Amino acid sequence: MRWIKYVLLAAVLVFQAAAQQAPAKRRIAVMNFDYGAVQSGISAIFGANQDVGKGIADLIVEKLVQGGVYTVYERKAIDKIMAEQNFSNSDRADASSAAKIGRLLGVEAIIIGSITQFGRDDKSTSVGGGGYGLGKYGLGGIGAKSSKAVVAVSARMISTDTAEILAAVSGRGESTRSGANLLGAGGSGGSGGGGAVGMNASNFADTILGEATVKAVASITSQLNNNSGSIQARVVKLEGLVADASGGTLVLNIGSKVGVRVGDKLFVKRTGREIRDPASGKVIRRIEESIGEVTITEVDELSAVGNYTGSAPAKTGDTVRN
Repeated sequence: MRWIKYVLLAAVLVFQAAAQQAPAKRRIAVMNFDYGAVQSGISAIFGANQDVGKGIADLIVEKLVQGGVYTVYERKAIDKIMAEQNFSNSDRADASSAAKIGRLLGVEAIIIGSITQFGRDDKSTSVGGGGYGLGKYGLGGIGAKSSKAVVAVSARMISTDTAEILAAVSGRGESTRSGANLLGAGGSGGSGGGGAVGMNASNFADTILGEATVKAVASITSQLNNNSGSIQARVVKLEGLVADASGGTLVLNIGSKVGVRVGDKLFVKRTGREIRDPASGKVIRRIEESIGEVTITEVDELSAVGNYTGSAPAKTGDTVRN
């Protein structure tokens, strides 16, 4: 039975080799999508204004995480940086602003986009009671014999290094049912007008508008996954100093401006002795020892904060390198 042992050992070695050669996941973030083109009808659909751009972005994040192609950063981090940098909602579709946010986040690419259609597209313009049909391509409407919901979304993948558009994709979803309004589940007419269901409701995906949204998001995320190869891996040489050492937390004098990103692990080194040229007295070599490692947790343009672990306490003036 010795051959079984050799087969198993070979299988383990092949698996380990494949794991070592597997490319690292690219780090991305998703901005709230711009929905200015459809905003005028959102209240008619939901009964109140909703940030459907945030709703679409949340669904895209969820699908990208499930796809496993990218490492997707928390959206709370984007909100924090937008507040700190005084970015407005109008910046959500701007490539330059998005690239700057992405650099501060420490991601390699950032997704921005727009919602170009979100609502109803059917040929019947008649509505019953207090409905709010706005005709073909309208946003809202109840009582139609057959309702058709359409959601169209466009997205761009932006390099955080250059603000270059790495990929431009678009997705469209449609759903049609008899005897249903946009937020109804079909049958005899479903629920009434707006206010019954929001995008964050658990049953939104069961509505015809929800079905159309899910289809559009699935199309977008599939295309984004297929374009992961357009994001180039960054190889950046980082070197700086410990500016402050307080227990297990270090503040460094380098930040996103030179390429430091959240999640980076940097070696902390200390100069043991200097070798000088006996003729000129100039330092020609410094002998360093590695004393630990710092994992970056926060980054701004000129500094970074990280958690330190090591064989000796770090101190101000120690060198950090990747």
